[in-house]
Amino acid sequence: MKLVTWNVNSLKARLPRVLEFLAEFAPDIVCMQETKCEDEAFPVDELAAAGYHGVHHSAGRWAGVAIVARQGMSLEDPVVGLPGELRDDEARWIETTADGLRVVSTYVPNGRAVGSPTFAEKLAFLDAAAARVAALRAQGRPLAVAGDFNVAPSDLDVYDPEAFAASTHVTPEERRRVEAIVAAGGLVDAYRALHPDQVGYTWWDYRQGHFHRKMGLRIDLVLVSQALADGLEHVGIERNYRKGSKPSDHAPLVATLTPP
Repeated sequence: MKLVTWNVNSLKARLPRVLEFLAEFAPDIVCMQETKCEDEAFPVDELAAAGYHGVHHSAGRWAGVAIVARQGMSLEDPVVGLPGELRDDEARWIETTADGLRVVSTYVPNGRAVGSPTFAEKLAFLDAAAARVAALRAQGRPLAVAGDFNVAPSDLDVYDPEAFAASTHVTPEERRRVEAIVAAGGLVDAYRALHPDQVGYTWWDYRQGHFHRKMGLRIDLVLVSQALADGLEHVGIERNYRKGSKPSDHAPLVATLTPP
């Protein structure tokens, strides 16, 4: 099984690249974030022509999450929204069961500035995510939680930790909450499972030169239950999809595994 997470930063703007990616990699499941489209504008027909179907939680020009699977895979029991989130109109959480695997696509709030109301909302969202993941774990199905967490789990995931001192994405409060999500679900960071010491970024600022100067962060994660982690074969960041005409500021993260 090939499982992908990708913050596409506008599905409308990035649809040609998404379709190109689907054709090249033939993933089984793609978790997308920042789809930024109205509910009725989700590209159902275009995805179907490419051999995919999906579920989505759309809220217009901001946020938006989706889970897309190849035709033939069942997508059952979809749930939109995260119990306990403070802004349930922002479309930041969706989950479904794909051929027996419970899959979550999430787009965690940015947080803006440490100590701000938006930062408090981010921490509350992460707390709610941990509670939901614990409930999903209790259901006993294999679980994958994927998305843009807007948190770099460790200093290894930051191009210059000193440059981010006292900034969001790297604070102990944020990192502890990501660790709590991992613990609550009995999850494994798929990238770190296969690359314990390797630097690999999934996001680069659009500012000139950041991508080519390797000034990035690893904030897009695929967290999988232990049974899935045991079957991991490959986890890679597809940097080529951060290049080209009008790319997203994120690259897709691809995890290939043998399900239990």
